[in-house]
Amino acid sequence: MVDAAASTTSWGMLTTDRLLLRDWTTDDLAPFADLNADPDVMRYFPAPLDRAASDALARRIRDRLTRSGWGLWAVEVADPGSELDGEFIGFTGLIRQDFAAHFTPAIEVGWRLRRAAWGHGYATEAARAVLHHGFVDRGFDEIVSMTARGNARSRAVMERLGMTRDPADDFDHPSVPADSDLVRHVLYRLPRPTWQAAAVARP
Repeated sequence: MVDAAASTTSWGMLTTDRLLLRDWTTDDLAPFADLNADPDVMRYFPAPLDRAASDALARRIRDRLTRSGWGLWAVEVADPGSELDGEFIGFTGLIRQDFAAHFTPAIEVGWRLRRAAWGHGYATEAARAVLHHGFVDRGFDEIVSMTARGNARSRAVMERLGMTRDPADDFDHPSVPADSDLVRHVLYRLPRPTWQAAAVARP
């Protein structure tokens, strides 16, 4: 069943009731750099990013999106009732993970939003659109998500999306220094049949 809260435009952008998931523009670079320099936003990453590193990340994201037609979309608020209407707030999307782990290769849903966008349900709303695209338009059999063990905010989003965790799936992320408090990650999974059943049940 198609989730009525998400649709795909003819040119590949995703829309929801309040959000536009779109290609990246040069105007996104400065607010993206601000987001990546925010220690609260980057609390569960090894370190904040400087402007050069942030711009390089944006270029890689956009290149992958252009090549594949899917990836990490820029998220813009499209809600006249919000003080953030028309503003870039971060990214949400899908990324193929190929690092060495017991569950890879895998397709991950992920997000990173500026602090002003927290608490509005935007991460969940955007991720639901992305899951719909991944399962319906791309035909993926399973989508996962992962984060450092202490990231309660992101874990709550994963659970709202219907994803589930088996502690036996927890792993040490190979991109994080082994002596870091962030090395231990939790893995949440969502098989397509589970997503389909939830989509049918959702009002």
